[in-house]
Amino acid sequence: MKNQELAQIFYEIAEFLEMEGVAFKPYAYQKVALVLESLEEDVENIYNSGGIKSLEKIPGVGKNIAERIEEYLKTGKIKYYQQLKKKTPVNIKELTSVEGLGPKKIKNLYQKLGIKNLKDLERAAKSGKISSLFSFGEKSEKNILEGISFLKRNKGRFLLGDILPIAEDIEQKIKSLKEIQRISVAGSVRRKKETIGDVDFLATAKNPSKIMDFFVSLPDIVKVWSKGITRSSVRMRQGFDVDLRVVSRKSYGSALQYFTGSKEHNIATRKIAINKGLKLNEYGIFSGKKMIGGENEEGIYKILGMDWVPPEIRENQGEVESALRNTLPDLIKLKDIKGDLHCHSDWDGGENSIFEMAEAARIKGYQYLGISDHTKFLRIENGLSEKGLANQKKEISRLNKKFQVLGFKFYILQGAETNILSDGSIDIKDQALRKLDYAIAGIHSGFKMPKQRMTERIIRAMKNPFIKIISHPTGRILKKRDEYQVDFDKILRAARQFKVVLEINSCPERLDLKDVYIRKAVEAGVKLVVSTDAHHKNQLELIKFGVFQARRGWAQKKDILNCQILEKLLKW
Repeated sequence: MKNQELAQIFYEIAEFLEMEGVAFKPYAYQKVALVLESLEEDVENIYNSGGIKSLEKIPGVGKNIAERIEEYLKTGKIKYYQQLKKKTPVNIKELTSVEGLGPKKIKNLYQKLGIKNLKDLERAAKSGKISSLFSFGEKSEKNILEGISFLKRNKGRFLLGDILPIAEDIEQKIKSLKEIQRISVAGSVRRKKETIGDVDFLATAKNPSKIMDFFVSLPDIVKVWSKGITRSSVRMRQGFDVDLRVVSRKSYGSALQYFTGSKEHNIATRKIAINKGLKLNEYGIFSGKKMIGGENEEGIYKILGMDWVPPEIRENQGEVESALRNTLPDLIKLKDIKGDLHCHSDWDGGENSIFEMAEAARIKGYQYLGISDHTKFLRIENGLSEKGLANQKKEISRLNKKFQVLGFKFYILQGAETNILSDGSIDIKDQALRKLDYAIAGIHSGFKMPKQRMTERIIRAMKNPFIKIISHPTGRILKKRDEYQVDFDKILRAARQFKVVLEINSCPERLDLKDVYIRKAVEAGVKLVVSTDAHHKNQLELIKFGVFQARRGWAQKKDILNCQILEKLLKW
């Protein structure tokens, strides 16, 4: 699909325009980029079926942007984009990946120091040239070096949210071949790790060589590293490698178990096999020379005396012992989610109206949807004031009556994503919070506080009786920003004491809380919610990434508040 490619280009166009101080246009391009990212239908198919007029029907796409989409689909380039890059020849994607560097600062760095890329930036920061510039200083220079160091630690890793759609598309294409018998993704993608190095597939097939011919000729492959009868390896245009192995039918289960990993989990299972006088490897499980299992993964675990272990928790963090004792948790499933409590509407800069968001949630099968728009501190997001929240409540009441008249068993809840200010106070008065169904509180600024102050800041917010949920509790952005310093054990104790819920944010760039913290929360008896933080109705589908993360943290249905039906949720 060209959607993601165009979205990235339009995000960069917006940044170049912001660099130039152009009004309004950057937002228009950002808005279209967001729509394209969330669009389920391939924009190329839309164009092929209806031409440029059909492109103009995409929300936010006017005549000029439609022409640029058409140009890209026809030529693979956009002249306007090339002109902007030529005017300011910087690697905007690379430089904006450093936390705290926006387009205007990047332009300043280019004009004053000739900085075009990450290498130039690091050299200038290490030599102390940045601190002397207006609007930077020593602290900014130190933060830039910390940001570059963070990026280096995460180099070569890709977000699960970026990789999974591509992996699923490849799997479906290979699965469509008549020669294929079984196929599955393996490795860290199957374990749903938040970042991925490469993608592994395992298959059984009648004619492996034909499968390999098809595999190495897939679209978006830029390099074939190797091609064999039973294994091939390729590099995708997006920068990651994909391996495909075709194994014998009788070894498929053992190969899947082995190549799913993790390495630590596999070492533990092999030790169990050895203690039983058996040998376990990717070819099967053997008693002497006799193969006693291997066709099915479940059979491997059964022979070892274990319950089948869900891939998400195969990290040798207690799952092996639990599987031997038959005490593995019944992990949360996507179907358990009854609604989403953290969604944004066009009242605060989201793409869709409250009705459009609610209707998408209702069609999805949810019982309820919480509209939690930003409040006034976040002016960049058109944050709502006390008066704005009161007006929004009237609109939500009107829509709930409409759903009732239509006979739909669906309810819109009014929340708000308030801001935790530097002293831990909330940016909206309690009188306004009292009238909401619930209030979320999150940190959106001041991420560099010392550990003790940051912990006290969050706990003070949790003490507010109207705050029910803490959003993206550790503030991390994967591959861009590390979590802020916080005493998570103290946060958990406060959450339990003040009956506050912690969010698992499903946005693939966040996946905050991380799995280790989710498990700590589960063990502490602290309730969680899985939310999307959706700014577009199609982003409601991101909920699956939060569920993956919850599963990695050993969470069950009973641990997740929005697995409850509306009546129980409201009672809680």
